[in-house]
Amino acid sequence: MSAIKKQLFEQLALIAHSLGSPQRMEMLDYLAQAERSVDELSQLTELTIANTSRHLQILKQHGLVNMRKQGKNRLYKLAGDDVVKLISSLRNTAENHLAEVTCLKSSFIANEIKNQTISSQQLLDKIDSRDLLLFDVRPSKEYQQGHIKGAINIQPEEIETKTENLAKEKIVVAYCRGAYCIYSYQMLESLKAKGIEALRLEDGFPEWKAAGLPFEVCT
Repeated sequence: MSAIKKQLFEQLALIAHSLGSPQRMEMLDYLAQAERSVDELSQLTELTIANTSRHLQILKQHGLVNMRKQGKNRLYKLAGDDVVKLISSLRNTAENHLAEVTCLKSSFIANEIKNQTISSQQLLDKIDSRDLLLFDVRPSKEYQQGHIKGAINIQPEEIETKTENLAKEKIVVAYCRGAYCIYSYQMLESLKAKGIEALRLEDGFPEWKAAGLPFEVCT
C-alpha cells in the first residue's frame, strides 16, 4: 500500500510539474478561452514554434490539454473544465500567501475601480433582466467559441468607440478572460470617464463556464 501511495504522489507531481512553468501557465490561460493552433499560441506567447510545441507536448503528456488534427494544423484545447478550476485554486492560494502577487495585481488595477465587482451568483440573478447590459471584452474568436448568455461582444480595440451613448440607467457589467486580464478594467475606466458606472465580473468566462453557468456558442 505504501508503494502505491508513493506512486500516486509521483503522478500528482507530474501535474505540478506541468504548472511549474510561466510559459505553460500562459498557454493554459489562452487555451481556456478558445481552441488554438501551435502557430497562434506561438504568436500570443512570443515563443518560437519549437518551444511552443515542446511546452504543449508536456501539457498533453500530463493530461492537461487535448490535441486534434485539422488538415496540416494541430489544434489544442483544455482537457476539461477541471483544469480551469485547478488554475483558479492555484491563483487564489498564491494571492492568499504570496505578498508579491497582491502587489503585482494592484499595480495594474486602478484603486477607484478595484472594488466595482459583481460575483457570478449576483450576475446570474440578473441575467434575464432587461435592465442589464452585459459586455464580453475579448477578441472575437474567443467570444464565438463561448460567452455568457446574452453578452454583447466589444473587442478590446473597440472599447472607446463602442461605449458611446450607453443608457446610464442600465446595469452595465463587463467581463473578459479572467482575474489578470486588463480588458474589463480598461472598459470600466473608459465608462467612468464618460460618467457611466459599471461593474466587473470577479472572474472571467472560463470560470463561469467551469461552474456550469449558462453560456452560448456562436454557430
